[in-house]
Amino acid sequence: MVNRMIKRIAGLTALLLLATAAANAKEFTVEMRNSGESSSMVFEPPFLQVAVGDTVRFVPVDQGHNSVSEFTPDGAKGWQGVRNEAVTATIDKEGIYIYRCEPHTFMGMVGVIQAGKAVNKKAAIEAARVLSEQIAVNKERLDKYLSLSN
Repeated sequence: MVNRMIKRIAGLTALLLLATAAANAKEFTVEMRNSGESSSMVFEPPFLQVAVGDTVRFVPVDQGHNSVSEFTPDGAKGWQGVRNEAVTATIDKEGIYIYRCEPHTFMGMVGVIQAGKAVNKKAAIEAARVLSEQIAVNKERLDKYLSLSN
């Protein structure tokens, strides 16, 4: 009987922790724009620091954009947005996420999300190096955004 009671208490504690985490989750919005504060063909903001469990909603302010995860922490769920439609990504693992707009990658339309600690920064830097080969304009953006992670 004591054993059963301990199991129930442990189960209830786990449920309470999950409910608390869900209640504390935040939603962030990233706008996909033809022209932004700093330049053209941008995500605003281009760098986000979030917590695991938070969601990021990518909203097309201007037509012709999407958001696609290019690099995620090991085991994390990526996302594949459709052009001209909002897409929401739940950030489910700690580390760095790199994303891009498929039709405007060559223009440096990229962004970075950091969830918790940058536990995969070395791999993210390598992924950014490979992605940069597809970028013709604004090559410095991705390195700049990654430099904001810690």
